Amino acid sequence: MDIILGLVVNVLEEGFIYGIMAIGVYITYRVLGFPDLSVDGTFPLGACVTAALITVGIDPWLACLIAFVCGAAAGCLTGFLHVKLGITDLLSGILVMTGLWSVNLVITKGSAVMPFYDKSTIFNSGFSGALASVLPENYRVVVIVAVSCIIVKLLLDSYLKTKSGLLLRASGDNAQYVTSLGRNPGAMKIIGLAIGNGCTALAGSILSQQTESASVASGTGMVVMALASVIIGTNLFRKFRFMKATTAAVIGAIIYKACLVIAMQLGLPTNYLKLLMAVIFTVALISNNMFMGRGKKQNVNPTQI
Repeated sequence: MDIILGLVVNVLEEGFIYGIMAIGVYITYRVLGFPDLSVDGTFPLGACVTAALITVGIDPWLACLIAFVCGAAAGCLTGFLHVKLGITDLLSGILVMTGLWSVNLVITKGSAVMPFYDKSTIFNSGFSGALASVLPENYRVVVIVAVSCIIVKLLLDSYLKTKSGLLLRASGDNAQYVTSLGRNPGAMKIIGLAIGNGCTALAGSILSQQTESASVASGTGMVVMALASVIIGTNLFRKFRFMKATTAAVIGAIIYKACLVIAMQLGLPTNYLKLLMAVIFTVALISNNMFMGRGKKQNVNPTQI
C-alpha cells in the first residue's frame, strides 16, 4: 500500500508541474494553432535561470517570476521571427530552441548540470516551511505544486475572459475578424507565445527546485509531453462541457505521467523512456484525428450529400 501511495504522490508531483507547461502549450497549440518547438528550450531556460538566481541568494518565489519573464521574452522572440520577419512557425521555434541551448550553457557557466543543494526553495521556505510541521515532505511538495498549478490556471482562465484574451482566441480562429476590429493579429500571436513559453519556463523553474538542480538537457522531449498532455486531456473530456480546456490539459499531463510511471514499474528500461513518450504521443494524435473525423461526419449537411 505504501508503494502505491508513493507512486501516486510521485505522479501528482510531476503531473502538476508538467500541467503548468501543458497549460502554456494549450495556448500556443490549441488557441493559436502554432506548433511551437521553442518549448524544448524555454523549459531548461526556466530551470537554469532559477538555479543561477537561487545560488546567489535570490528569493525562490522571485526566481519563479523572473524565470516566467525570461520564458516570455523567448516566446516574444519566436513570435517576432514569425510575425515580423516572415519565418515559418516551425523554423521560428527551432531557431529559438537552438539558440537557447547556448544561452542556457552561458547561464550555468558552461556546466551541463547546475546543482543548488541545501539552498532555499519554494518547497522548504516561506509557505512551505509553515507546512513542515503539518505535512510530510512528499505531501508538502504535492500541495505546493498543486496550488501553483491552480493559480496559473485560474489566472489564465481570467485572462481569456478579458478583451485581450478574447482577441487572442479570435486570432487563432479568424485572424481577418481581428483585423476588421482594427487590431493586429500578429501582435496577439506574440502575446500568446509569450504566455505559453512563460508558463513553460515557470514549470522548468518549479521542477528544478524540486530536484535542486538544473540540467541544460532537461527540455528534450518536453514539447512531445506537453502536446500529448493537451491532446489526451481535451479528447478524454471533450463531452464534459462544464470542464475548461485548461483543466483538461492539466489532467492530461497527470494521465501522461501516470502512463510513464506504470510502464517503468512494469519493468520498462529507462533507455526506452523517450520511445514510450513518442508512442503515447502517436496514439494521442491518432485518437485525436479519429475524433475530429467523426465530428466532421456528424456535422455534414444531408442536403450536400
